[in-house]
Amino acid sequence: MDNLLQYLNQNQPIAIALLYLVLAGAYLLVIPLAIMLYLKLRWYNATSFERGFMYFLVFFFFPGLLLLAPFMNFRPQRRQISS
Repeated sequence: MDNLLQYLNQNQPIAIALLYLVLAGAYLLVIPLAIMLYLKLRWYNATSFERGFMYFLVFFFFPGLLLLAPFMNFRPQRRQISS
């Protein structure tokens, strides 16, 4: 443990930069991707509380959702017409 603390103390700027990079990646890519998949699964059959929570997530993670939006395709599937 002492070796780890000593290493982090010597390389503090690198550790801080890596921490910021990980947090930015999570905020801009990982969590918005999970939110988009969650919205796709639950959009048409969500309760009112769940829908309010969805709106909060979209508001809170808007920059990441905006970044991923051009790559997502949530158009409805074609209906199969049976005769």
